[in-house]
Amino acid sequence: MLLAWDTFQAVHSVAVLTACVAWVLAFVLVLLLALWIDARWGEPRAAWHPVVAMGHYLEVCGRVVSSLPPAPALVSGTLAWWLGVGVVGALAWVLQALAFAQVARLVAAPGLQTALVALLALLLMGWLLKCMLSWRMLHHEVGAVEAALQQSLAAGRERLSWLVSRDTALLSDSEVRESAIESLAENLNDSVVAPVFWFVLLGLPGAAIYRFANTADAMWGYRGMHRGRHWEWAGKWAARADDVLSWLPARLTAWLLARVARGLPRGALRREAARTPSPNSGWPMAAMALALGVSLRKPGIYTLNAAGRPPRPADTALAQRYASKTVFALVLSAEAAIVLIAIGTAWTLAP
Repeated sequence: MLLAWDTFQAVHSVAVLTACVAWVLAFVLVLLLALWIDARWGEPRAAWHPVVAMGHYLEVCGRVVSSLPPAPALVSGTLAWWLGVGVVGALAWVLQALAFAQVARLVAAPGLQTALVALLALLLMGWLLKCMLSWRMLHHEVGAVEAALQQSLAAGRERLSWLVSRDTALLSDSEVRESAIESLAENLNDSVVAPVFWFVLLGLPGAAIYRFANTADAMWGYRGMHRGRHWEWAGKWAARADDVLSWLPARLTAWLLARVARGLPRGALRREAARTPSPNSGWPMAAMALALGVSLRKPGIYTLNAAGRPPRPADTALAQRYASKTVFALVLSAEAAIVLIAIGTAWTLAP
C-alpha cells in the first residue's frame, strides 16, 4: 500500500484529502474484489494461475540447486529465490502503478471513459490479489475431509492426502480430523491472513512476494531428503525467508482467532505455540486447539493442548466457523489499517 502513494503525488491540482480518499477507496475496492472473486469462482485454471507459474519456475530451478554440493546449493538457491522475488515484485509493482495512475487521472479529470479504464485496471488488480490468497478452497477442502471421513476411514485418509504432505495411510479417524484442523489453522495464516497483511502494508507487490516466498518454502523448505532430492542447503534460504515474512501474520492470525473465540489464555497460547519446530505455524494451530478445547498432534513431533480431548466431527465445523469469523475480522481490521495509513500519509504530506 505504501508503494502506491507516489502515483498520486504527481496530481498537483488535486487536494491531498481528495487523493487520500481515492487511494483508500481503491485499496478497499481491490481487497473486497479479491475476496468476492475468491468466494464466487474460487481458483482460476492452472494455465492462468500466477502461483502455478511461480511453481513451474521453482520446480525448474529446484532440479538444479538440489543436485549441487552444500555451499553451491545454498548460494544458487538463494540467488534463484531473489531472482524470482525480483521478477514477481517488479511485475506486481508495474501493474499496481498503472492501475493507480488511472485512478489518479480519474481524480484529476473525472469522466466515463477514464472511470471505465480505472475500474478495469482495479478489477485486474483485484483478480491478481485473489490469486495470492485462497480462502474458499481451504474451507471447502477441510469440509471435504470430514465428509469423506463420515463415509469411511479410507475415504477420509484419501481426501486428507489432497490437503497435507504427510503420509496418511496409517492415520486413525481422530488423527485424520486433527490433521485437517491443523491444516485449516496453519493455512488460514499462509493463504489468507499473511497475503492480506502484506497487501495492506506494501500493496500488490507485498502480497505477490509473500506468495512466492511461501510457495518456495512449500517446495524447497525441507530438511534432508524429500522426494529423492536433498534440500538441506538448497532450500535453507527459502525456509528462513518464509519464517521472517510469516512471523507477524502468524501471530496476528492467533490473535484474531483468540478474539473470535472470546479470549484465550495468553500464557497457554505462548507455551503451546512454542511446541512446534516452526517458529510460526504453532501460533494459529495452538490458538485453534485452545479455542476448540481439543488436542492436536503430529506423532513424534508435537502435541498441542495435551490436556484437550480428541476432536469430534462437530469440531471440524466449529473450526470452520472460527476461521470464517477470523477472515471477517481480518477484512475489518485491514480496512481500518488502510484508512489509518492513508490518514497518516496525508497528514505527513499536507502543506
